[in-house]
Amino acid sequence: MTERSAEFIAADERYGAHNYHPLPVVVASAEGAWVTDVDGKRYLDFLSAYSALNFGHRHPALMAATLEQLARVTLTSRAVHSDRFGEFAEKLAAACGLEMVLPMNTGAEAVETAIKTARKWGTDVKGVAPGAAKVVVCEHNFHGRTTTIISFSGDDSARAGFGPYTPGFVTVPFGDTAALDATLADPDVVGFLFEPIQGEAGVLVPPAGYLTSVRELCDRHNVLMIADEIQTGFGRTGATFACDREGVTPDIYCLGKALGGGILPLSAVVARRDVLGVLTPGTHGSTFGGNPLACAIGIAVLDLVATGEYQERSRILGDHMHARLRDELAPGIVREVRGVGLWAGIEFEPTAGTARSYGEKLLERGVIAKDTHTYTLRLAPPLVIEKHDLDHAIDALIESTA
Repeated sequence: MTERSAEFIAADERYGAHNYHPLPVVVASAEGAWVTDVDGKRYLDFLSAYSALNFGHRHPALMAATLEQLARVTLTSRAVHSDRFGEFAEKLAAACGLEMVLPMNTGAEAVETAIKTARKWGTDVKGVAPGAAKVVVCEHNFHGRTTTIISFSGDDSARAGFGPYTPGFVTVPFGDTAALDATLADPDVVGFLFEPIQGEAGVLVPPAGYLTSVRELCDRHNVLMIADEIQTGFGRTGATFACDREGVTPDIYCLGKALGGGILPLSAVVARRDVLGVLTPGTHGSTFGGNPLACAIGIAVLDLVATGEYQERSRILGDHMHARLRDELAPGIVREVRGVGLWAGIEFEPTAGTARSYGEKLLERGVIAKDTHTYTLRLAPPLVIEKHDLDHAIDALIESTA
């Protein structure tokens, strides 16, 4: 680490709350799949800000939309209409195959909004007694770190010490349709909130047919299917949404991260009209949710997604990445490689060292990747990455584990 980098890191450590454990690199600029530190050294970004940068850093179309809107108006609040929100909502609803959009800012806000919506729907439409509604969630889930969300979190580091916890949640094993069927039979259950692929847990992929079964069970028990596609959405898995991989549409999508193009926080709940229609003026809101600047960026993101180019890149390059990881990583060091599209979780044998140690070795070789749950390293390069850059990063990983 250079003296210049050390100065920036020292200021971060002194004045910033220690709720993250960053890798020792100080990024000063970025473009596409590459970032450059304060000393001019370049790194391949294999984290993509946890999939917020699916379209890379400073994508030209997204930057153009941002600059054009900055010159006009950035914020109105939804106390009045803007000329950007209607177009954004229409395009997002169409992309999801649903009817109504409620914009927020962060992914956690989208999840909180979905929970509120499901409870209100349960009371007003399903007929559950006020205060009795239950939402079913999965073991090892990660949906954010707000007080309500950590009440049912599968991540002890996010949950421990922050009680008392919010009631109204029931946990089932991820991928277990028999357990889900039995739990949804409770007439007080109003929603099933789940990640189609569990990202923070280490890119855990459920059994084939799971999403189809979830759709059938939610229909059978009159329960809202709530898909948290905040990390999986907008091309990461080789489809626009992970639910598309099995041809199912949830009742509610929770979306975020890549929707803001890596420029602004932008999230949304997208649902059928009879579901989001239970909200009326005063029941929910956000000063910045649906602001004109974020909507302009979201429109540009949806235009990129509509081409299908990024989903195809994720499929083709993802197949290549997974084949190399399966075939070339050193045996005895890696326990399992999981994932789909340009998304992978590499779980190391505990005897081989922590995933953090391999992330630090990768950093020395000019690649940024981050660990989760001690022994899993996540790979999520921007979907704009070139094949030779992808191979360069995989070569660096193989060297790091040799």
